[in-house]
Amino acid sequence: MHAMATDGWVSVVFTKWGDRPHWRFRCLRLGDDAFGTWLAGPPGTVTQRGDEPPVIPPHGFVGLVPRTGDWMAFFDGGGPHEIYVDVSTTPLWRGDLVTCVDLDLDVIRRRGGGVELLDEDEFLDHQVRLGYPPAIIEGARATADWLMEAVARRREPFDTAGAARLAAQGWDQGSGLRPPPSQGGGLRGARSVGQ
Repeated sequence: MHAMATDGWVSVVFTKWGDRPHWRFRCLRLGDDAFGTWLAGPPGTVTQRGDEPPVIPPHGFVGLVPRTGDWMAFFDGGGPHEIYVDVSTTPLWRGDLVTCVDLDLDVIRRRGGGVELLDEDEFLDHQVRLGYPPAIIEGARATADWLMEAVARRREPFDTAGAARLAAQGWDQGSGLRPPPSQGGGLRGARSVGQ
């Protein structure tokens, strides 16, 4: 049996610029530390992008809502990505709901260690089509640059902190955790969970 301090279930909602629906899901709140608030999406967590059919990955993930920063990170328990970090607006908490605007750019670390910046073409397109303000464009670029270096150099929380949180869930030993009811709204995990 593993030890887990929890504070209950929270909803995570990503939108696109202009309040367009994007990914949404529910996670178990694990607690807070110097890095931010840690969340767990057990195997079978329902994730949903907009009105698309739900995606239910067989593996779990741990998420981090940073104490400061314009991103959210997901440490994946399966799939091709060890870490998937969404560049976003600053995540905002309202009770048991955390929201942010996904700004297209993503920094990943593959299981083999390679680090990549994804979706630059989408970011360029959305700057024009969705009308990103200059400050948002500059901030997203700066965040992506910082993340590329931090993830590549394995600076915490991108070294052992996320992996330790993920390992502590004990999902490979059958922790007994079950995903929450969707409460009418689907959900989102790391992109390897629902690209």
